Amino acid sequence: MSELLDTNVRNASDYSEDSIRHLDDMTHIRMRPGMYIGRLGDGSHAEDGIYVLLKESIDNSIDEFNEGFGKKIEIDIKEDLTATIRDYGRGIPLGSLIPAVSKLNTGGKYDNDQYTASVGLNGVGLKAVNALSKKFIARTHRDGQYREAAFEGGQLVSDVSGETEEENGTYIYFEPDPQLFLNYRFHGEFIETMLRNYTYLNTGLAIFYNGRRIISRNGLEDLLTDNMTAQGLYPIVHLKGENIDIAFTHTGQYGEEYYSFVNGQHTTQGGTHQSAFKEHIARTIKEYFSKNYEVQDVRNGLVAAIAVRVVEPMFESQTKIKLGSLTMAPDKDKNGQPFALSGVSVNKFVGDFIKEQVDNYLHKNLDVAEVIQQKIQESEKERKAIAGVTKLARERAKKANLHNKKLRDCHVHLNDAPPKPKRGQDEVVDLRYDSSIFITEGNSASGSITQCRDVNTQAVFSLRGKPLNSYGLTKKVVYENEEFNLLQAALNIEDGLDGLRYNKVIIATDADVDGMHIRLLMMTFFLQFFPDLVKKGHVYILQTPLFRVRNKKKQEKPASDEVKKGATKGKSSAKTAESTESTEVSTGKSGKAVAAKRKIGRTEFETIYCYSEEERVAAIERLSPNPEITRFKGLGEISADEFKNFIGPDMRLEPVTLHKSDKVKELLAYYMGKNTMERQNFIIDNLVVEEDLVEEV
Repeated sequence: MSELLDTNVRNASDYSEDSIRHLDDMTHIRMRPGMYIGRLGDGSHAEDGIYVLLKESIDNSIDEFNEGFGKKIEIDIKEDLTATIRDYGRGIPLGSLIPAVSKLNTGGKYDNDQYTASVGLNGVGLKAVNALSKKFIARTHRDGQYREAAFEGGQLVSDVSGETEEENGTYIYFEPDPQLFLNYRFHGEFIETMLRNYTYLNTGLAIFYNGRRIISRNGLEDLLTDNMTAQGLYPIVHLKGENIDIAFTHTGQYGEEYYSFVNGQHTTQGGTHQSAFKEHIARTIKEYFSKNYEVQDVRNGLVAAIAVRVVEPMFESQTKIKLGSLTMAPDKDKNGQPFALSGVSVNKFVGDFIKEQVDNYLHKNLDVAEVIQQKIQESEKERKAIAGVTKLARERAKKANLHNKKLRDCHVHLNDAPPKPKRGQDEVVDLRYDSSIFITEGNSASGSITQCRDVNTQAVFSLRGKPLNSYGLTKKVVYENEEFNLLQAALNIEDGLDGLRYNKVIIATDADVDGMHIRLLMMTFFLQFFPDLVKKGHVYILQTPLFRVRNKKKQEKPASDEVKKGATKGKSSAKTAESTESTEVSTGKSGKAVAAKRKIGRTEFETIYCYSEEERVAAIERLSPNPEITRFKGLGEISADEFKNFIGPDMRLEPVTLHKSDKVKELLAYYMGKNTMERQNFIIDNLVVEEDLVEEV
């Protein structure tokens, strides 16, 4: 793709101090991190803040590569806590190093002479990394000279310069501030996905991740090949043009799957470019066959990627996960001259390319066109076969939504409109990405969660027991089975993920054999009919403690008469006599167990909730001698007062992920299909026997 969209000739080597222009001096990143990087998180989700910091540090190196400087980037993550990035571009001008990493809205990209269609455009990226790091170092090597600036908490602590024999380029080191990113850890799988996406969009770029080389020769074609979990029905179609690159194929799976990018940035929430692709790929295929096929039949099973380059793209937020730009370029550049694509809408630009290129491809590749038509006709046949039950199911779901006994909804949803700041506010709290729904087993478990949840962002959906094994069934079962139908309606995913109501779909079951089976049945349902829900990182398993270890501490002074009366007179007064204070305790390699000090009457208990055997042993040692050890049997038997510790800020979630080597069809056949000797041997080899029995509740 062309790196430049404007009509003016740019001097790519003219990257000097004059091109660094200082716009504003804003200074409250640490006070308002959400304005600049979105969510903070702890690294357990791919969109958590530490990955935004890493991405912002890399984006400048990518821009240098796109300008023709530096074909190698080295990235090292140490002990999952610190990151270093070294590129071999031109290096930041020495005199501008400190403002470039510490002064807001300072950056060469504001000139429009540099990085015309760049990733990091708003002069915030490296400043946010600096401000939100406990320690930050920026070093630039340029023509035999170097300068290094070190910061702590965004404050400059050292500035040195001199001669060097190092190659030109920029070095960045940062350690996220643990006071902001509580208990954070970098997760390698999220980082590798990010880096692979960079290489797919920048063919020829070599990224070395902890010494391991990542490179792509075929761009978006490699992306689909590496990420598809089902066999393509025909070879991947890969079409390139000026400032646009697309790739697609159909598979035998249900649903649609899209990977979209703007100026190298992975827009995980899509945007105007992805919407345009979906609209025009369906329209072009329908027009090619001169058939009025339904859009859902044309796109069923479609796996596609689109990358565009836009001048001064507008995103929903600094995290740049959804494109909001309506046009490919502003009306004029800083000199008052129009860009080549000024006034051209994103929809028209994408649509014109698809109309011409995809139509030409189908005319030249009749075998591919035949396979696509056969896939459409199969989808149409299945849709019509279940049309009656689908209509009835939708009517039932619509009525149930008015009073759905299975759903206890929350106030904020992922598909809500972006919140706007109120008068007098310069910051808005966006809770949409905190929205989650717990899928629970039975009314007792859902009752506990419902009582202690955050009603703003946490919804609860209650299963009545073990759901149906949907392996090998058609989508008809989604509508015929009342529970599946109501769940589909609650999530709002019948027509894809565009309207998904919750960012996190959390399976919350007991940590026993039956609970594990329910997890497996729910994952089978999602992988069978909504695989993109899993692939896009929306499905999680709630980790709940296996053990409670507590001891009785010293006797407190006798409770007052008022408290004594309250302890015997009902719930409202009892709250006066009972209090809980949550903390965390270190339990070795497994992490941190949740601890609580709890007063009941005049007796104080210190309690540690343990998620593993290692944590249990550490807790026993801490609370010795003779602590009380309880093995939790089911979620429904944990009180709401205790449960709030497990779904609050210290909630442990395990993401359900698919590796690129996993093929969904084979995976489901192995675990959920016919009982084979191979599976029996797998169960025997992996059987876990719990030997140390303790009191169960």
